[in-house]
Order: sequence, then structure tokens, then C-alpha cells
Amino acid sequence: MTYESDLLLRFPKSRPELPEAYKAIYVDHYRMNREGASAATSVAQRMESWMHRKVAADVADPRAASTTLEIGAGSLNHLPYEPRVQNYDVVEPFSELFEKSPHRARIGHVYRDIDEIRGSSYDRVVSIAAFEHLADLPAIVAKCGALLAPGGQLRIAIPSEGTLLWGLGWRLTTGVEFRLRHGLDYGVLMRHEHLNTATEIATVLRYFFESVKSKCFGVHPALSFYQFFECRRPNASRCADLKR
Repeated sequence: MTYESDLLLRFPKSRPELPEAYKAIYVDHYRMNREGASAATSVAQRMESWMHRKVAADVADPRAASTTLEIGAGSLNHLPYEPRVQNYDVVEPFSELFEKSPHRARIGHVYRDIDEIRGSSYDRVVSIAAFEHLADLPAIVAKCGALLAPGGQLRIAIPSEGTLLWGLGWRLTTGVEFRLRHGLDYGVLMRHEHLNTATEIATVLRYFFESVKSKCFGVHPALSFYQFFECRRPNASRCADLKR
């Protein structure tokens, strides 16, 4: 058995249940985190702009016309990085996060689940800081590959979950602020949210795509804050076998 096939057997993963104290503040905290509404999250958002810029780099040319699907669109905070993109659909189950967004009018279709998409294909499937959250990551990556139009690409950026630098980063910033604000351990929330490490995500991407290029915000993937992946040429048979 190869490492890749062994890894696939770990999915779908189970998400740890949140205690009631965390559930009560979950949506407000998530929105604050996405919008940079506190000191620590504002710093984090400025750093996270690296991920947004990398994902949006292919549509910087005003002549670029493409159909785009974003996985895990959250509060639609990626839209300002792609001001010229018009045909933009999203997958986001939590309508509370985007329903009041000033960018809502730019969105075409909103899907709660990627499996709701029928009869559509996209030149680009993009995602920023979402793949680490996905309990059934291989199935969703396979579906992304199947949704791409010929010559299309999957462009994702993720935190370097599972690395020393990333772990120290959130513990010394957002983690401290969260404890001061709520009197709770931020690690509980992180274990609930971040189910997949950066290494696992990279391995799954390379299993389903023949061409995967990557860059990191740091000196090495193992010593970085964020990572970016450009994935092309999906393996059609693998995607068809595993997509939900």
C-alpha cells in the first residue's frame, strides 16, 4: 500500500464536538476573524493577504475572462482581490457569514455543498484557508477536478497547519487574544476547525492532479506560515472514482 492510498483511508475524518461555550460565540468569532475586526485578527488578515494575492494572480490581467468557483467563500473577503472577475459562484454552507457582505451582488450561484452543482464547469476553482477544514478532503478535491473545464486549474492557499512556525504564530497572537476576550482555550477551536495538515493537503492534491506547483510564505514548507498550490491536469479516472 502506498503512502497516498493509506492517507486516503483516513477520510472522512470526524470533527471534535465544540463545548457549548464555544458554540455561543462561534459565528461572531468566525466573522470577526475573516474581517480582521480585532487587533490580532487584523494582523493575521494582513499576513493572509499573501494567500489572496497568490490565488488571484492569474486574473490580474484585465483581459482575462474566466468562470470561477470558490470553495469555502466565508464572508466573501477574497472578492476584492479579483475585482474584474464577473462569473463567480461560491460554495459556502454558512449564509450568516456572507448575507450582509457588500460583495454579495457579485455572486452568481451560492451552493451550500459542492455536490449541489450540476451541469456546470469552471475555468478556475479557488479556495483560501478552507481545505484544512474539510472532513472529506479527497472527495472534494476529486469533485474540484471533475468540475474543471479543459485547461482549467485549481488554485488554493492554506495555512501551514502542522508546522512549528504556524503553531507558534497562532498561539502567540490570536490564541492570546481569544483567551483574554473569552477566557477560553483557542486550541479547542483550532482542533475543531483544522482537521487536515498542510502535508496531508499537498499529498491529496498531488494524488488527483498531474501538475502541482507550490510556493510558501516562509523559507520552506516545513518552516512557513502559508502555502499556495496551482493544480492542473486532473487525473480523470481518480477523480471519477472518488468524487461523491
